[in-house]
Amino acid sequence: MPRVKNSVASRQRKKKIMKLASGYRGSRSRSYRRANEQVLKSQFYAYRDRKNKKRDFRRLWIVRINAAVREHGLKYNQFMFALKKAGIVIDRKNLSNIAITDPVAFAHLVEVAKSAT
Repeated sequence: MPRVKNSVASRQRKKKIMKLASGYRGSRSRSYRRANEQVLKSQFYAYRDRKNKKRDFRRLWIVRINAAVREHGLKYNQFMFALKKAGIVIDRKNLSNIAITDPVAFAHLVEVAKSAT
């Protein structure tokens, strides 16, 4: 059976990992073993936090809407229920944006919601 050499493939695998680890501090950017461990961990964090980012933004929007609604004498859950009852379909991202940028329009939305209950 002929002898198989793997040097080109293994060098390219290592180069790929070292390129991904190029901005890391200390031996994490110079030692292949440490770099590989850190790249794996970094990719895990990136995958996980792409999911958490959505969760965090939704929480932020809810906090903003709640703060704006409480100025008008309602709570967040009452407001969202009243909007649904009034047949107004608008997502939390846009609601929080309206609450920040256009308080008059948001006050109108609150009045419509109050009249729906």
